[in-house]
Amino acid sequence: MIIRRFRIGDEIALFRVFYSAIHDIASHDYTRDQVDAWAPADLDQKMWAEHVRDLRPFVAEIDGEIVGYADIQPSGYIDHFFVSGTHPRQGIGSLLMKRIHEEAKLLDIVELTSDVSKTAETFFVSHGFHVVQRKFSICRGVTLQNAFMYKNLKCGA
Repeated sequence: MIIRRFRIGDEIALFRVFYSAIHDIASHDYTRDQVDAWAPADLDQKMWAEHVRDLRPFVAEIDGEIVGYADIQPSGYIDHFFVSGTHPRQGIGSLLMKRIHEEAKLLDIVELTSDVSKTAETFFVSHGFHVVQRKFSICRGVTLQNAFMYKNLKCGA
C-alpha cells in the first residue's frame, strides 16, 4: 500500500471511495435517507472534482487501486477522511492518519479538528481525538448527526 499526493485524474476514483464509504459502511449508523442525502449517486461531478482538487488530499492505493483518501487543511481541519467500503479495517485509515500527522508536523500545525460521522468517531478517538461538540447538520434537507472533534498535537493528546 502507498500513500501519495492527489493527482488530477483521481477525482472519479475518489468519488467512488466517498460513495462506497458512506453507502457500504456509514449506512450502518445512518438511515437510507441520510445516506442518500450525504452521498447522492447523481452528485454534480464537476462540482465534486473542483472540491476535491481544492482539498488536495492524500490518496491511499493498493496495487494501483485507490482505496482511501484524506486531507489536512492549513488550519489543521480535516475535511474529508474516507476509506472504500470494499476495504474496511485493513489499516488504510491508520496509514492516512499517520500521513496527516506527518504533514501537520511539517506545516507546524499544532491542532487537528474535524466534523466526524458517528461511524468514524471511534476511529478518531483511537487516534487521540476527543469530542468537543455533538452536532446535527443539514445536508440536502436531511439532518445528519456528527461530532466536532479536536486533537492537540503539542501535548500529544
